Amino acid sequence: MRTLVTGGAGFIGSHLTDVLHARGDTVTVVDSLVIGRATRLSDATDLRRIDITDAPALTAAVRETRPEVIYHLAAQIDVRASVADPAHDAAVNIGGTINLLNAAREVGARLVFTSTGGALYGAAAAIPSPEDAPTEPEAPYGTAKLCAEQYLALFNRLHGARHAALRLGNVYGPRQDPGGEAGVVSIFSGAVYDGRRPTIYGDGKATRDYVYVADIVAALIAAGEADRAGVWNIGTGRETSVLDLVDLIGTAAGHEVVPHHAPPRPGELQRSALDSTAARTDLGWEPKVTISDGIAQVYSWVRAGHPDRAPA
Repeated sequence: MRTLVTGGAGFIGSHLTDVLHARGDTVTVVDSLVIGRATRLSDATDLRRIDITDAPALTAAVRETRPEVIYHLAAQIDVRASVADPAHDAAVNIGGTINLLNAAREVGARLVFTSTGGALYGAAAAIPSPEDAPTEPEAPYGTAKLCAEQYLALFNRLHGARHAALRLGNVYGPRQDPGGEAGVVSIFSGAVYDGRRPTIYGDGKATRDYVYVADIVAALIAAGEADRAGVWNIGTGRETSVLDLVDLIGTAAGHEVVPHHAPPRPGELQRSALDSTAARTDLGWEPKVTISDGIAQVYSWVRAGHPDRAPA
């Protein structure tokens, strides 16, 4: 197939492009390279340095490459940054998605959108949360992702499109920058390997549903092949606390890890886990990698110097 991946030079996107290449696709990547890195990509990738907020450039690239499926991963992903600057978050996560929907409509492409599960459901939602749980995001990031989902649904109704949204849990794995602002597993692994104490904001009891990157890529591929509209949670259904992560990283490192505690930060949900029953039923997807095995893989990658082309 002809496929296009926005944010394809990022952590998840680069793993996805590798799988698309392996199955024989012609792959175009659109990435601003503000966070993404070209060194994560194989030489076979057609990389276009474009910001999704630049509608004319984005549309021109889609018209030229005429993808059949677009995997939309480009986003402003930092919850705390969204609290500090919600207008910028909305410009990227809502405005950029609308730009892509308009471009996709011109060439008849189907969109698979990476939304969020961890930042979308409210504090009152059941755990694990199903897709019909109350959506009461605690930060602008989740609000923008929910709004973008609504635009996908609108284009499906107005134009007969078959766009799909995947509400992802907290994704982790090799290629997630251990020196970045997001990705607690990589950040903590990098700190521990360097001999530093990882910093926990709050008491460390907050939980998330951590999903290994190879499982996320499998879900994206399944949604792309399903050729149907819908919204699906992609998670393990299991809660893991920040304190649990520290213990698991200590196991991978071979020694006890004593974290440093700092005051909690605004916009962070206390509990999160996703019910992915619908994805199992509709897409034939289920997670394969356990949290202990996944963290061991991340720590081994950090120990190896965190290379950009490390496999999942």
